[in-house]
Amino acid sequence: MTRVQANLLLLLAGAIWGAGFIAQSTAMETLGPIWFIGLRFVLATVVATPFALWEKARAASPLRRRDLAGFVLTGIALFAAAAAQQIGLLTTTVTNSGFLTGLYVVFTPILTVLALRRRPHWIVWPAALMASFGIFLLSGGALAALTAGDMLTILCAVLWSVQMICVGVHAGRSGRPLALSLVQFAVCAVLGCTAGFLFEPVSLAAIKGALPEILYAGLFSSGMAFIFQNVAQRYTTAPQAAIFLSSEALFAAAFGVMLLGETITPAGYAGCAIIFAAMLAVELVPELLRPRRANITVEA
Repeated sequence: MTRVQANLLLLLAGAIWGAGFIAQSTAMETLGPIWFIGLRFVLATVVATPFALWEKARAASPLRRRDLAGFVLTGIALFAAAAAQQIGLLTTTVTNSGFLTGLYVVFTPILTVLALRRRPHWIVWPAALMASFGIFLLSGGALAALTAGDMLTILCAVLWSVQMICVGVHAGRSGRPLALSLVQFAVCAVLGCTAGFLFEPVSLAAIKGALPEILYAGLFSSGMAFIFQNVAQRYTTAPQAAIFLSSEALFAAAFGVMLLGETITPAGYAGCAIIFAAMLAVELVPELLRPRRANITVEA
């Protein structure tokens, strides 16, 4: 897979997540946030199992213990991020949540430098700021007073960044992105259902009421989109992945218009254009500069 193909796959994941944001918000009308996480990842585990088995049958070597440990760590980061976002939606607005979650486009390159000592291409920094500003405009260009839910959503953005970095490290090192998907989904399912059983009431009526949202989030937002992310991040960097995945805010707004009859303000359209420009910059600038650097080297 080329880097362009990988980034397009990440863009598709962002589109699926954008539609899933609506399901996440409406599911909690009948079901607790932790049970929703647990049940969606039970479905995602079922989706990932045949793909992981197919990958295992074609693997050149068995999975190493350190890779399995890395997969579990990735799953813990994913569960923590999903829980922070889902619980945060109880006490924050959708507008604030959409913008604050998108801050992972800034946190990811920062954490990449701090944790891995890897410097991303210089274009990632202005592109991350552009994407963040675009998400801000798309969310309405204003934030209400910060609440406990907002703080949880900021924590969610940091944890998404950790999860992206973990995926980049462990999917690339192991060469087993589908096994990574299966393990991280199973970890989220076990942690979510266990915590839900301990801390939240549940009933068959509540599950039935949220069943369409559970099915979409489990089969598509979790099962498909995270598999796309894990596969694609073998061929691109975590900071670039964060830029393309931030398109979920753009798609969330578009689906809100199409499915819920919402409107986008002129500032929102400007935000869409800025997010799109940030993605183009990350994709095109490194390619445009590479021949120039080669020519300089030859002339020298």
